[in-house]
Amino acid sequence: MDESNRSSSAPALFSLAGHPVRWLLLSELAESDRQVRELTQRVGQPQSLISYHLGRLRAARVVTMRRSSADRRDAYYSLDLVRCRKLLTEAGHALHPGLALDPPEPNLDLRTGHRTRVLFLCTGNSTRSQLAEALLRDAAGDAVDVASAGSRPKAVHPNAVRAMRERGIDLSGATSKHFRRFSRRRFDYVVTLCDKVREVCPEFAGDPKRIHWSIADPGIEEGTDEETYPAFQRTATEIESRVQFLLYLITQDPTRRS
Repeated sequence: MDESNRSSSAPALFSLAGHPVRWLLLSELAESDRQVRELTQRVGQPQSLISYHLGRLRAARVVTMRRSSADRRDAYYSLDLVRCRKLLTEAGHALHPGLALDPPEPNLDLRTGHRTRVLFLCTGNSTRSQLAEALLRDAAGDAVDVASAGSRPKAVHPNAVRAMRERGIDLSGATSKHFRRFSRRRFDYVVTLCDKVREVCPEFAGDPKRIHWSIADPGIEEGTDEETYPAFQRTATEIESRVQFLLYLITQDPTRRS
C-alpha cells in the first residue's frame, strides 16, 4: 500500500469504541434504549462520567437522545445501528479492503423446531406495535410467532394501515388488543416501543428478554391524517430498521439451536 495514501488518524469508530466506558455504553444500548440512571447502574460509573461519554457518542451521531413520553424530565438514549454498521464498514475498509463488511441477510432455520415468540407493546396498540408486528411477520414468516398489544388499546390508525400498504403489507384487518390477553403466554422477547407502556409492562412467563425502543407516537401529531402521514412514514422506516436488527439477534439466539 502506498504510505502516502494512509491517514494518520484512526477511523472514527475506533476512537469512539476504544474507550472502555464508551464500549460498555455502546454494548448496553445495542440491547435496548436506556435512561442515564440505568446506564449508570449497569456500567458502574458516576453519572457525570456517563453523561460525558454519552455526549461524545451523540456528537458523533452514533447515539441519539429523546425525551421520555412517560416523564419529560427523563430521556432515553438509543444506538443508531445503521450508522454503526456504516462506520464499521468504513473502518474495516480503511484498514484493509478485505475487511469491508457485507453482513448476510438474517436466516432463520425452520428446521430447529422452535418458533421464536415475540410480543410488541405500546400504549394504544394502534400504530407502533402494530407496525412492528406486521414488519417482523413479513420478514420472518413462519419462523417467528409474533403478536402485539397495548395497555390502553384503541383503533388501529388509518395512517398505520397506509404506511404498511406502501410496503405491500395488508394491515386493514388488524385489531388492537390489551396485553392482559397474553398474560399467560410465554415469549422469548418482549419489546416495548413506548416509554409509557414500559413503566406499566407486566411480567410474562418464561423470563423473556426485555427490550425497549423509545419511539415517538406519530398519532399525537397535530393535523389531518394527510398532514401527519409523513410522521407515520418516518416511524415505519425506523421500526423497519430496528426489526431487521432484531432478526439478527433472533438468528443468533442459542435457544433456537437447543
